[in-house]
Amino acid sequence: MQIVTTHKNADFDALASVIAATLLFPDALAVLPKTLNPNVKAFLSIHKDLFLTYTPADIDLKAVRRLIVVDANSWNRLDRMDPLKGRPGVEVLVWDHHEEKGTIQAAGGRREAVGATTTLMVRDLRRTRTPLTPMQATLLLAGIYEDTGNLTFPATTAQDARAAAWLLDRRADLNILSTFLKPAYSEKHKAMLFRMLEHARRSKVKGHRISINKTVIDGHIDSLAVVVRMYMEILNVDAAFGIFSDPSKDRCMVIGRSQSEGLDVGAIMRSMGGGGHPRAGAAQIKNANPEAVENWILELIQGNQQASVQVSDLMSFPVLAVGSSTRMEEVALLLRQKGITGIPVIDGGRITGMISRRDFTRVRKESQLKSPVKAFMSTAVHTIAPGQSPMRAAEIMVKHDVGRLPVVDNGQLIGIVTRSDVMRYFYDLLPD
Repeated sequence: MQIVTTHKNADFDALASVIAATLLFPDALAVLPKTLNPNVKAFLSIHKDLFLTYTPADIDLKAVRRLIVVDANSWNRLDRMDPLKGRPGVEVLVWDHHEEKGTIQAAGGRREAVGATTTLMVRDLRRTRTPLTPMQATLLLAGIYEDTGNLTFPATTAQDARAAAWLLDRRADLNILSTFLKPAYSEKHKAMLFRMLEHARRSKVKGHRISINKTVIDGHIDSLAVVVRMYMEILNVDAAFGIFSDPSKDRCMVIGRSQSEGLDVGAIMRSMGGGGHPRAGAAQIKNANPEAVENWILELIQGNQQASVQVSDLMSFPVLAVGSSTRMEEVALLLRQKGITGIPVIDGGRITGMISRRDFTRVRKESQLKSPVKAFMSTAVHTIAPGQSPMRAAEIMVKHDVGRLPVVDNGQLIGIVTRSDVMRYFYDLLPD
């Protein structure tokens, strides 16, 4: 007998990997642990007729000759599989994407640092040209999307994206994913949140209200980011950091969430060897004392370059501008010569409009190039103050679909910030 199993409290990556393994090993039975993630349980309650699964109680472990483990590499994470540990004549294969070393000595399989174990399984399914039904493709895509945050988490790799694209080609249904891929909030998460709130402390650092919470965890807990987000909202702070330490593994998982435009959590996490974006980030730190990690976070906030960056630090000046009576052909020449996409229009020291390459699409006749700018310029000008944050600039640009913002101080144009300036900020390309 061959069986394939996964870790307790199985999530979608675990379930998808189990089903993928049964496609790679058609004689293997899918054995799921008793405890399942609530979202997975809901999915299986509806689709159980499509996916044949068993529990450990259904299996005669004495008859097992091959054990395939997916999304786990330690015996203590499996449900009632200890009788197979070290048994002669039992071949053990492991497919896993976790970097930490486990206790299972495997004779084969795949172990690589990708965003989801399902990605490793999909790579083998592609290689063997295994056909998939649309529902199988949907489940496998759910596994990848869940563990990579829809391909947005820092651990996501190009392999995850390629696997997702292959599954979409096989008619994976995104509508089903949107129904079942909701952040799971279990009793374990509730208990963790209460523990954090019991020892919650607020402080003010560089004008930001923050809370750093150190919590000891025992074993693996999924979706801790959900807990940190709720913790931040309950305490009503600008940013919250959870330092989750597991003494048995001598490492800390740091998760940060921010709702402040001026506090870039992603930059802080990147400085700690992790990653993220301005509002969310995470890092895993080995051989670290939680108190030292807390002090490190405080030091990074104190000296965080991007926490104090303002629009005035990004803007270009002096600003090339034209008057409303300037002819369109002159503006076209300036745009080409300077390699820019738009120019502010100023009359009497005040901004009266913006003229961009997009406005030239309304020029139908060559004679219209002799017309003044005021006939084609946009008069709905969105500006920003020099003391605003790059995040605020990005929000205005996205909301109004503009590529540049004049920087105005006391009614006077003092600079201009472009979409490229903001992107350089977000991707850490600021000069030292």
